[in-house]
Amino acid sequence: METSPLGLQGLCVLEPDRSSDEHGRYSYYFSERDFAGVGVASHYVQEHASFYPLRHTVRGLHFQQPPHAQTKVVRVARGRIWDVCVDVRVGSPTYGKHAVVELAAGDWRQLHVPPGFAHGFCTLEPDTEIAFRLTDYNNRDHAGGLLWNDPALGIAWPCGAQPAWVFPVDRQWPELAALASPFNHQETSS
Repeated sequence: METSPLGLQGLCVLEPDRSSDEHGRYSYYFSERDFAGVGVASHYVQEHASFYPLRHTVRGLHFQQPPHAQTKVVRVARGRIWDVCVDVRVGSPTYGKHAVVELAAGDWRQLHVPPGFAHGFCTLEPDTEIAFRLTDYNNRDHAGGLLWNDPALGIAWPCGAQPAWVFPVDRQWPELAALASPFNHQETSS
């Protein structure tokens, strides 16, 4: 397994080892030994999937607040997404900056998102299914977020200002200027 950094400390794409022959392809999505070997979280407690029938559905930008902050690993099981993460670690030299990566079912790549990032995506194909592996359980009482279309973030969403669907919860998150981030750069980078 290899990692491809995305320019914001801790955020990276996990590139799995693959083998193939005339009968198909094979790869491990997860190996505790391989994840630990490349320096990313290797103990997970929950995995779930979500499905979106409409192209240009927007989700996010989400995070789990301490004490239930979580690392998440995101992969696409079907379809394709445009994935974005925003640094919300107070004191980080990249606070408010974002990184983007496209993930597709056929590439088998995964996005590693540590605590301190607001995460979201836009589906690029209809009938997209996304899998999430988490180091802590989702907890609604500790859910947090950032408004997906806050102009201060400068995110050029592939759907522009007119997504096919934005979930109601994702329309009510604060803008960056109003965010009381629970994350400190020093605490999340150690």
